[in-house]
Amino acid sequence: MVRFFFMKNQLAEIVFATNNLHKLEEARALAAGKMKILSLSDINCHDDIPETADTLEGNALIKARWVKEKYGYDCFADDTGLMVDALDGAPGVYSARFAGPQCNANDNIALLLEKLKEVADRKARFVTVIALVKDGEEHLFTGKVEGTIATEPHGTEGFGYDPVFIAEESGLPFAEMSQQDKNAISHRGRAMRQLIDFLK
Repeated sequence: MVRFFFMKNQLAEIVFATNNLHKLEEARALAAGKMKILSLSDINCHDDIPETADTLEGNALIKARWVKEKYGYDCFADDTGLMVDALDGAPGVYSARFAGPQCNANDNIALLLEKLKEVADRKARFVTVIALVKDGEEHLFTGKVEGTIATEPHGTEGFGYDPVFIAEESGLPFAEMSQQDKNAISHRGRAMRQLIDFLK
């Protein structure tokens, strides 16, 4: 008879379906000591997973389902959008490709600032939706943070729109905050803590 023994302090493993190393780093920092987060490369998944839904929830579910169905791992995935009031919620679900399919973060920021050039109301919010596919069930977790859009980029930390998003709770652009301070109030940090509490 073959017996399997598991260390009591062995951390549970789960895959995070993202190719964004910044997101992976943030998630691992939040989950440290609670669970082990595997990357797509850790499971030899090099697929270009499509994001064809028109909602954050839809895109997160597509990615998590993809890994579970094709690779068999319990998995979570996120989709994040920057919603700007003066732009009727744009760029929203298209935040990562706001300036076009081949754009980068600087292109997205430049287009956003151009669209808000003469706009006084610069209220915005970041929203992250995490989809978990585990044990034949699907769960969603949502994190939000309110803020405003700066008139120009500030700071060197973070990624994406962090240089121009000023968090209401700190009064600082995310790009001027340490990872620990950002994670404490960020949209992704809030959604990740819900996920971690659920998995515990």
